[in-house]
Amino acid sequence: MTNIAILGFGVVGSGIADVITQNQESIEKKIGDKINIKYILDLREFPDSPFADKIVHDFNIILNDDEVSIVAEAMGGLHPAADFSEAALKKGKSVVTSNKHVVAEVGDMLLKTAEENGARYLFEASVGGGIPVLRPLGTCLAANKINSINGILNGTTNYILTQMIDFGKTFEVALKEAQQKGYAEANPSADVDGIDACRKICILAAIAYGKLIDPAKVSTTGISNIRLEDVKNAADSGYAIKLIGQAKDVDGKMAVSVSPRLVPYDNLLAKVDDVFNGVLINGNAVDDVLFIGRGAGKMPTASAVVADIVDIAGRPELKNQIWEKATDDDLAPAEENVSRYYVCVKNALNEENVKKVFSDISSITLRDGELSFITQPLKKKVFDEMASKLDVVSWFEVL
Repeated sequence: MTNIAILGFGVVGSGIADVITQNQESIEKKIGDKINIKYILDLREFPDSPFADKIVHDFNIILNDDEVSIVAEAMGGLHPAADFSEAALKKGKSVVTSNKHVVAEVGDMLLKTAEENGARYLFEASVGGGIPVLRPLGTCLAANKINSINGILNGTTNYILTQMIDFGKTFEVALKEAQQKGYAEANPSADVDGIDACRKICILAAIAYGKLIDPAKVSTTGISNIRLEDVKNAADSGYAIKLIGQAKDVDGKMAVSVSPRLVPYDNLLAKVDDVFNGVLINGNAVDDVLFIGRGAGKMPTASAVVADIVDIAGRPELKNQIWEKATDDDLAPAEENVSRYYVCVKNALNEENVKKVFSDISSITLRDGELSFITQPLKKKVFDEMASKLDVVSWFEVL
């Protein structure tokens, strides 16, 4: 029998228990063994839950029970989730998680701990919720050199931007609506400031390139400064504004960032709307591959966690990928990054004056006394120098 323990009985933890219970017969056929939820760790009591008899309050009960072979961490936050995961792995127990905070910060250490103790550490649900993207990136696309990953990785911000693009709502109005619908927290910083997307692109980059970059070293810009005027200007020029997490290979080095970007309508990501996530991976053999689906939610996320449990229980002999910690030498200098840029300047500068600074521009739009345009590809340091000569209202990179 495969005995598992669930750490945390909130939205995701209760979803894991529900998925295992509802699909127990099919799961057991896949793994060739019985599966049993032996413990659920939480500080609270759940007297009305069908799982009430599974609740324990002391992690050591789980840690010291040799019958428990798989631990599903669904606590959220960095600590004690990371500490409990490490302790379980050192005991030879495999760990699965949806916790992108832990994976992005200490995933390299936990993967090595798993290998050293004959265990596995899997985290499919940490990026894209129920979308199967991490395992395909690490296995199905393993024969490819990954040129780039571009992802809409946060459903809350994508919902807000969809409301701005399709219905002309301001950021403030769209955010309030997202909070009312339960898509955004009362404190929405992790979403709208790009922190959540940053952690997820770090995980994707680590799978693609084998090195985990510190999220603190990733240039991260959120969506709170996007104006409705920019959304309209972008649409007039054939673009949608999306919050994009990007990782790409630049001459053998990693370039990782999160920022709003103008996405052309003929790009597959431009049509990923509402609370959906999309991850577009470009490999040198397969070209573009798109993964799309609901990036969050109780059951989609739980589905991915349980899939990892099935993988471990059914194929315990498989090994983890091992990551190194990325150093500054592994990172492409941000100032050398080449991109096109959307720029909006005040009306005091007409097109002729703009062309004295940016000699080659396109998609020129005049709106409400402002002039917007798109540059040709420029290194970031060159763009910064040129932009400093103009009264810039807003600017974004173009995908």
